[in-house]
Amino acid sequence: MKLNLTTRDLTAIIVCAALYAIFGYLTAPLSPFGIKFLPAVVIPAIFAVLYGPWVGGISGAIGIFILDMATHAIPLLSLTAGVPPNFVLFFLIGYLYTKNISLKQVLTVVSIAIIGLLSISIILLPQVAALNEMSTIAFLFTFVFTIIISLIAIVGVSIRWKEWRSYAIGAVIGQIAGGLLLSVTLWAVSPFFIDNYFTTGPIAAISVLPLFIWTVATEIPFILLAGPPILKKIQDAFPNLQYKNKPLKKGGSVD
Repeated sequence: MKLNLTTRDLTAIIVCAALYAIFGYLTAPLSPFGIKFLPAVVIPAIFAVLYGPWVGGISGAIGIFILDMATHAIPLLSLTAGVPPNFVLFFLIGYLYTKNISLKQVLTVVSIAIIGLLSISIILLPQVAALNEMSTIAFLFTFVFTIIISLIAIVGVSIRWKEWRSYAIGAVIGQIAGGLLLSVTLWAVSPFFIDNYFTTGPIAAISVLPLFIWTVATEIPFILLAGPPILKKIQDAFPNLQYKNKPLKKGGSVD
């Protein structure tokens, strides 16, 4: 896929990156159950749908870099562990949104993802709970509740609004890819940032999967639950505001 950005795309990137950083900063103090959430992830997801994968990926990458500079101010850490995962996440959402995906494909991918996440989380339950400073019961309840809500949202969206099936599957695949990249990268670079970020020592290899699981579980609900209704309102108000390859139905698209 060629990178061909228009003036409108560049403007969208600037606006999206700014909104992502600002709302990410404003919600950073929110810590339900002692865990920080990032509701602002829905913003680049929306722009990825409206303006395409490159806009979503680039704006997400720039936005998280600005947010990181406003919080921990360690450029190299952000460029290695923050920027790439965000680009991958939002690029995949925008890219897969343009594809015609069937309900069967959605259910298959979601089922595999849910079973895999739940299985790993149960096996590594003590490590996950310790990583997030929660009791095992509190973590299990929070995680399972999040996954169930996400699964219901995906299935509901796919059945009620067929046009959002591709968005739902893009959110799942993108979040898994971005979350895995983030977790592995943080583990790999943590020894180099012990003095100014990882003050308790480098991340242990056993923490990679728990970190991945928690990243996915705490971000994907915002993209899945808030994304479609917001996008629907925007597209109803501005019918011409849509990516040129937005699918209409199976076998057809707008070019």
